[in-house]
Amino acid sequence: MKLKRFFWVFLIVISLSAFALDSQGADKFPKPVGAINDFAGVIPAKYKQPMESVAREVLQKTGAAVVVVTLKDIEGNDPAGYANRLYEAWGIGGKESDKGVLIFLALKERRVRIEVGYGLEGVLTDGMSGEILDKYVVPLLGKGDYGGGLFNALMAVSSIAAKDAGVSLTAVPGTQRKQKEPPKMNLFSLILFFIILSLLLGTRAGRRMLPFLILMLLMGGRGGGAGSFGGFGGGFGGFGGGMSGGGGAGRGF
Repeated sequence: MKLKRFFWVFLIVISLSAFALDSQGADKFPKPVGAINDFAGVIPAKYKQPMESVAREVLQKTGAAVVVVTLKDIEGNDPAGYANRLYEAWGIGGKESDKGVLIFLALKERRVRIEVGYGLEGVLTDGMSGEILDKYVVPLLGKGDYGGGLFNALMAVSSIAAKDAGVSLTAVPGTQRKQKEPPKMNLFSLILFFIILSLLLGTRAGRRMLPFLILMLLMGGRGGGAGSFGGFGGGFGGFGGGMSGGGGAGRGF
């Protein structure tokens, strides 16, 4: 009896020890804050809002969740394996459709990866993911332009998802195919506004019309958004239990 009791006590201790070791070695992922999760702080503000708008529009029009994550340090983990586990821990994409893409940057390890969910593997192949990284992402990351590189990655992936769904995107035009800053779309509008403003101030009728024109301008600036989504991750709504089988591609920079 004593021997049998000792055996069961020994078995319980071993099981608890194994569970404790497994818990200590488990990944501790941050919680998502939306489509753009810049935990490394490398994406300038001028990129974040356009990227968030595009991700929301893609989700709304195609059902595909495109998520960007940057981390300063993944503590010696393999970037590909870490990205896959992070994808599943967050459940990127819908549980039924698995239509999700994770664009993952590990800063210390100097690695970038496009992780593709099961539902988009036939649309965004491993070869296409690698080509996007080689042509539009890695050259910019190598120069320290993390915002530009990740912007390109998101735009290229989003364009492919939109084309497959037969829809067009309006939040941000085109990808940044050259290694330069994205076009300043608001600069021309700003110059034109000040020209019109100076002309209106020169006449009495213009001064009367000015408040109305400013109101119209402000209302127009609020239009065209993708709206807000309920759900997990800062209201983005692109986290529903999706899974990835490791499809995609990764590169160093």
